[in-house]
Parts: sequence; structure tokens; C-alpha cells
Amino acid sequence: MQFRSIIRIVGLLLALFSLSMLAPALVALIYRDGEGVPFVSTFFILLFAGGVAWFPNRQYRHELKSRDGFLIVVLFWVVIGSAGSLPFLLSDRPEVSLTNAFFESFSALTTTGATVIVGLDDLPKAILFYRQFLQWFGGMGIIVLAVAILPVLGIGGMQLYRAEIPGPVKDTKVTPRIAETAKALWYIYLSLTLSCALAYWFAGMTAFDAICHSFSTIAIGGFSTHDASMGYFNSHTINLITVFFLLISACNFTLHYAAFSSGGVHLKYYWKDSEFRSFFLIQTVLFVLCFSMLLAHETYGSFSDTFNQALFQTVSISTTAGFTTTGFSQWPLFLPVLLLFSSFIGGCAGSTGGGMKVIRILLLTLQGVREMKRLVHPRAIYPIKFGHAALPQRVIDAVWGFFATYTLVFIVCMLALMATGMEELSAFSAVAATLNNLGPGLGDVAVHFADVNDAAKWILVVSMIFGRLEIFTLLILFTPTFWRS
Repeated sequence: MQFRSIIRIVGLLLALFSLSMLAPALVALIYRDGEGVPFVSTFFILLFAGGVAWFPNRQYRHELKSRDGFLIVVLFWVVIGSAGSLPFLLSDRPEVSLTNAFFESFSALTTTGATVIVGLDDLPKAILFYRQFLQWFGGMGIIVLAVAILPVLGIGGMQLYRAEIPGPVKDTKVTPRIAETAKALWYIYLSLTLSCALAYWFAGMTAFDAICHSFSTIAIGGFSTHDASMGYFNSHTINLITVFFLLISACNFTLHYAAFSSGGVHLKYYWKDSEFRSFFLIQTVLFVLCFSMLLAHETYGSFSDTFNQALFQTVSISTTAGFTTTGFSQWPLFLPVLLLFSSFIGGCAGSTGGGMKVIRILLLTLQGVREMKRLVHPRAIYPIKFGHAALPQRVIDAVWGFFATYTLVFIVCMLALMATGMEELSAFSAVAATLNNLGPGLGDVAVHFADVNDAAKWILVVSMIFGRLEIFTLLILFTPTFWRS
């Protein structure tokens, strides 16, 4: 294990993260809201801390191995999540405790979108911008950005990339070099963000709200600058724009690259992809179910309102964004629980969405079908194909391992929450909301997490990290095998 090389890299990344404090400081200057000092102070603190970690180890440049990459990713997210809490602690508005500051920071960076802050409409613009900006950074993974612009990582960059990018198939690269891959992904990410911001602005949002909500939309984070979330704008057009960009962001970004590279638009790549087709089918079925039930129970006053609300909430919850217009927890019959369970599926692999990912659910389903066929024909060989290629058994084993570990982590976190005094429904939905990086839940956490006790909040912070790093990246650090030479 190259510990001094790891410390050097984490120091560089921490110094890089300090630059993100300048953006909200500039917003504070523009709007004269008096909140620039916490961000400037945090900038110097993080820059100094990063320098202290980097300078004594600056000569240690060794090739990173796989386990070095895993350790750097986990260390970085823990360190950056902790560092991101500083502006909340230093600011007078809002006044938050240490626990709440850490919760809000990790919720933003992991794109969970669960908040402990109420009264958003009255907060300084700099704080509101900072929450959204953290989600935008976390959405794609700041380490991918660092790999793109820090050549010091060199050949070991692929180890960071494989630990960071979500999904079971992590060996596929968009371009031959990892730095070029990271740049390509960020160009796509930035282009979508700009397009989304312009669409919101043309639809009637202020420039500030348009930029902030484009951050949380493309990151599939769900934070808003208003307590009422997207319901504040009361606009069918804005709702449809949100749905459109959430669906795009929930798709595998390598598909976007394939479709819009080589000097043309090739939409055929989307429909050729089995995961995309499955994702589209899931979204359609969920919408039809919700729309039919809401229409039958006359939950909304008109056909158009029912259509718009069903479409918005279905996509928002199932892609793990967590934006709300009306409380979906008040919907009739099984619909709230259905939407909560849909977040377990989440977006496609290689997207900014949370959950277990569509491809894993697809592979689990195909494996289940194969086992039923084997019961009928025990001697037959049934390969599992993804697209036109048969998948190696190690991928199937990895998916089953992930599912088993995911279930175990979920149960342990839920029991731990119940041990703090949280009732069953709230505990179940709180873990679902954080492990899937969704945000809103049911019961006591349907609107916000401000009333959750401090012990439970720390458990949920751990749940967020597990969800963002897809279980194994964090859990592998607790195995003896990882630390053996």
C-alpha cells in the first residue's frame, strides 16, 4: 500500500476542492448577502490543509494499484464531505449543529437530497447556491474531474475511475485514455447543465433559480432553493423540463457520448442498448400505474394536472432525484410505497442516478429466469446475454454479491435506526431514501430530516456514503484481505 502517495493525492484533491468555495463567495459578493466570509475562510483552511498533506509527500510518485484507488476514493469522500460542512458551521444563517452540518454536506455531495434545513426561502443566496453546487460536484464524481485535470495521477487514474463510476461493468472506457474519458464525461455533463439552465430560464425561472436547479437536476440530487421544491413554481412547463433532463441524466453517459460523437447524432445507439430499453419500459409502466390510480381517485382537479403530476413524481422518485411538487406520500393506496420501491432500481449504470441500477435488476431477472429453465432442463446450458454478447459468470456473481451485500447493509442500517427510537415505516423509508440517494421518504421523513435524532442522522450519513460508493468500495476496506500485503 502506497500510503504516502495516497496522502499526497488526497492533499492535492483537497486543495482542488477548496477552489469550489470561491463560487459561492462570488455569489455572496454579487447579492451582498453578507455570507462571503465563511466561504473565503473555508477556502484558505482547505487550501492550507491540502498543502500540509501534499508538501511532505510531494516526491512520492508511485503507480496506484486497485486497492490504492479504493482507499483514495473512500478517504476523499469522507474528507471532502467533512470539509464541505465548514461553511454551514461558520455561517450565521442558518445556524446548524455539527451533526446537521455534516448531514447536509454529505447529503449534497452524495446527491441524496435529504435536508435538515427548513426555511430555505429566507436563506442567503450564497448558502443556497453552495448546497446546489455541492450536488453538482458530487453528481458526476469530483474524482473523475480530478483525474481529467491532474496528470500527476498518471497511469493509476484508472483505479480511481473504476472505484468511482457506478455500475457493475466498470472496465468499459469511452476513450482509450482515462484522462480523455473523464474529460469527455465532464463535457457532456457541463453541456447538459447549461442546456437545462437555459430551458428553466426560458420557462420563467429567475437566472439564479435556473442555474441552481440545473445543478441539482443534472446531478439527480433534488435540492431546491425553496421549501416547496418544484411546487414553488407551479408550472407544468417547468415540470416537463425537469422530467426531460432527469430522464437524460438517468441514462448511461457513455450512450450520450456514442450518440453525439463522430460528427453527428446517432439516436439508434440508445434503442440498441438493453439497459436503456428496460429503463424506458420501467418508467412507462410506473407512469401508467400512477396516472391510472390518481385519475380513478380524482386526486387532482383535471386530466392535465393528473397527467403532469403523475409524470413528474414518477420520474423524480424513480430516478432518485427526489424533487417534489405535492406530497407523493399522500397519494392513495399503494402508490407512495410503489414509488419508494422504484427508487431501489434507480437510473442506468454510468449515470448520475442512485439505486441499484437498472442493469443489475435486469441481470438478476435474467438469472432468475435461467434458474427456472434449469429446473425444467437440468442438463441444458443457458448463457445470460447482454445485448448480443454472453456475460462472463464473474459479472453475474458480482451482481448477486452486490444484491446480497446491499440487502445486508439495508437491514443493519434499518435496525440501527429503530434502535435509536425511530418507528418502523420512517426507519425503512429513511434508509431507502439515503442508501438509494433519493432524498424524501415516508412517515417522519416525508418532507425533511430536521426532526430525526442526532444518532440516527450519523447512521444515515454512513448509509449515504454506502449508496454513493455502491457498497463494495466502502465495505472492502473492512475486510482483512484488503490490508494484507
